[in-house]
Amino acid sequence: MLPARSLLRNASAGAIDRVILSYDERFLRRKRLTCESGASFMVDLAETISVEDGDAFLLDDGRKVAVVAAEEPVVQVTGNLARLAWHIGNRHTPCQVAEGHLVIRRDPVIEAMLKGLGATLTLQIAAFRPEGGAYGHGRTMGHDHGPAGHFALNFGGAHG
Repeated sequence: MLPARSLLRNASAGAIDRVILSYDERFLRRKRLTCESGASFMVDLAETISVEDGDAFLLDDGRKVAVVAAEEPVVQVTGNLARLAWHIGNRHTPCQVAEGHLVIRRDPVIEAMLKGLGATLTLQIAAFRPEGGAYGHGRTMGHDHGPAGHFALNFGGAHG
């Protein structure tokens, strides 16, 4: 099985095959993947990374395999987008920002919160491509407020 030890960002043009991965599957370091053609290869990266739709794994023989975001259950969110986006972000929920709406993965708790805030929700099956972290490419992985945690920062108030 041919290994892929590197990833090329936004470089799927000219790829010999495609691998279709969900949002969760696009966060990896070492994993066997199967292409649309049925061929397999081993991803063996130096560190765990977030792989995006349109990226390509570079096989050791120089060929490329394109990454495609799989369709999965998502929710299109419309309403007061600034307010809704704040509440989604406050709960560290991955969110795709589009013109006139937001997209999140299905989550009954977050959906109930958004409905309570006046959002209109439309269930869909679509590729999920959320925003990366604020400090560069990749995922937001939660946060740490140090030893005092949320209590000190919020003066005892509730958080998310």
